[in-house]
Amino acid sequence: MLRLGVDFGGTKIEVAALAPNGDVVARVRRPNPRQYEAALTTVRELVETIEAETGQRFDRVGMGIPGSISPRTGLIRNANSVMLNDRPLQADIEAALDRQVRLSNDANCMILSEATDGAAAGARCAFGVIIGTGCGGGVAVEGRPWDGANGIAGEWGHAPLPWPTAEEHGARACWCGRKDCIETFVSGTAFVEDYARTTGRQLDGAAIVAAARNGEPEAIANLDRYIDRLGRALAVICDILDPDAIVLAGGLSNVSELYDRLPAVVGAHVFSDSFETPIRQAVHGDSSGVRGAAWLWPLD
Repeated sequence: MLRLGVDFGGTKIEVAALAPNGDVVARVRRPNPRQYEAALTTVRELVETIEAETGQRFDRVGMGIPGSISPRTGLIRNANSVMLNDRPLQADIEAALDRQVRLSNDANCMILSEATDGAAAGARCAFGVIIGTGCGGGVAVEGRPWDGANGIAGEWGHAPLPWPTAEEHGARACWCGRKDCIETFVSGTAFVEDYARTTGRQLDGAAIVAAARNGEPEAIANLDRYIDRLGRALAVICDILDPDAIVLAGGLSNVSELYDRLPAVVGAHVFSDSFETPIRQAVHGDSSGVRGAAWLWPLD
């Protein structure tokens, strides 16, 4: 028996079949057409491709999405892929696939994958962070995603940056309509924009990190600010959840300096006399989302 997961990303849609031990036995992906009806068609076609490859029909599908389902209306809200907002995605994707679909936030899927057999395996409570184009958070408790009473558990990226400096306060508008959201300071996009703002030069994230490692003062300062801001933001999570493990995924999770330096920053701000929580990189990389989506359903 295999599980099927769908990762509905902003730039690509991926579908994968997982063996009971978590091995990916078939995988296919396409660019997200970024048009609602066309995206539903793409999901259906990718599922059909996997079924043809594996010779198995999947009666239940797990799907990771940006944003979440409103328990009041049943519509998607808070998705940075704004074409999903105010849409009845649950009903529409089930109609398109003619089968049951279980939806969860993409960051919840990532941390579910890592808590099952990855960087947070064995952790009773794990917090996951996706630091890429945006900045998402997810929670897994006892090996299951924790959605919360309002379906917003882990929506850390749209809390305000804690302990802001005078320069940070009221400085950045977020797409969600608020100011100073964590996402506007610690996403990959924010990292690049911060460098451009202070230097007048446009580099991508990898180039900025390389410049810092080569001793460029502006790049070093940019990375220092980033680590300080991310550490402050994680300290608040530790004060509230006190997770057994924190897992980082997304493009900036590949920066090795984060794992060397973040514990000291978090420890300086957390409301405790010690900080022992491990901060680890996602083991399954960009496959964590689709793997976690597949894990949303039990085999039985």
